[in-house]
Amino acid sequence: MDRVRHRPRGWVRHYARVLAPAGAPAGRVALERDGEQRLRRLADAAADRARQRLARTRPSMRALTALPGGRLCWRSVPVPPPPGPDGAIVHPIAVATCDMDPLIALGSSPFPLPLHLGHESVAEVLTVGERVAGVRPGERVIVPFQISCGRCPPCRSGRTGNCAGVPPISMYGFGVAGGHWGGAYSDQLAVPYADAMLVPLPDGVDPVVAASVADNVCDGYRHVAPHLPGLLERDPEAEVLIVGSVRRRSLYGASVPLYAGLVAKALGARNVRFADSRPPVRAQAERLGLDVMHPQELRRRAPAPLVVDVSGSPAGQRTALSNVAPDGVCSSAGGLHRTTRIPASLLYGRNATFHVGRTHVRTLIPQVLDLMVQMRLRPEAVTTTVARLDEAPGVLREHYVGGGIKAILTE
Repeated sequence: MDRVRHRPRGWVRHYARVLAPAGAPAGRVALERDGEQRLRRLADAAADRARQRLARTRPSMRALTALPGGRLCWRSVPVPPPPGPDGAIVHPIAVATCDMDPLIALGSSPFPLPLHLGHESVAEVLTVGERVAGVRPGERVIVPFQISCGRCPPCRSGRTGNCAGVPPISMYGFGVAGGHWGGAYSDQLAVPYADAMLVPLPDGVDPVVAASVADNVCDGYRHVAPHLPGLLERDPEAEVLIVGSVRRRSLYGASVPLYAGLVAKALGARNVRFADSRPPVRAQAERLGLDVMHPQELRRRAPAPLVVDVSGSPAGQRTALSNVAPDGVCSSAGGLHRTTRIPASLLYGRNATFHVGRTHVRTLIPQVLDLMVQMRLRPEAVTTTVARLDEAPGVLREHYVGGGIKAILTE
């Protein structure tokens, strides 16, 4: 298969990317509220590490660490402290790659390295705090990648990705940029709000199948589910267009657009177009029963009433927006680019709606699991690699460098 291999960035090129203007908006969002709390958390973590070096009061565990140059290695770090009254400690048993992980691990994102990698997992509960009632030790749970308290106004209204109980964009697997919550490729993970965050894994659902529900499967779902039922009610033959990468050398993984295609079919769409420039991704989409094409072929096709942009690039986003039908919707995953050109007059003339943003994953997990339990949605059809967690450094490096689609690491 015609697969592109990616070159990691070393220390100099990585930190040139971190300090570039394109990375400034993410930093500004992270610090626009509760900046003191974020900085205090980082300072407390540094002080704890220093104390543990002097006198180890807690046992050690392994945590997969990403360093510039595409280096991945297990490092020995202290286990998390005992949970607070609302928290839990969990042991990840199945961890999935995210479509953004290649950018992080290969040093091409604005998230500073080194960091503890991984944010999609199913885990086993080890211990819980005294006020936790929803989960118990020994139970298998999905761990949402975003930290959410479940009590603040945004959480109560379902906007768990913007929880006001923690600083903005608090999440696992993004290092200091995500608030230093640790990574899922580790022996233990601290969950501060167990009842609010953890979702019991339904009986009969394999942890390997459900690992990516913690982020990417829900991300594919949120682009389609809010819009498709009403659209099909008006026109049962309405098309859904999914725009993946418009370049062959995209570092982004391809699981979210493929999950979006599966969700569209699970919710009743008969016509799902899938446009991507990467031959291996098109081949995988064809195996899933999607109508596959190169993005250049879209010029000869009519616009679609629902367009999903998971390109991660300004050019892909413009392609998606240009293919929205009158009164249609374009739902975009956005990307790490600082700016993009929007065809404003075209969207205005067509009366189109454009939505770009992050998913509120904790709110969507039960809906996605319901589709899986009914066997209408099978995320395992997207998985291309399953390996042992012990093999993570070598397997993941090859996955990232070689442009893999979805890897699951398990015990």
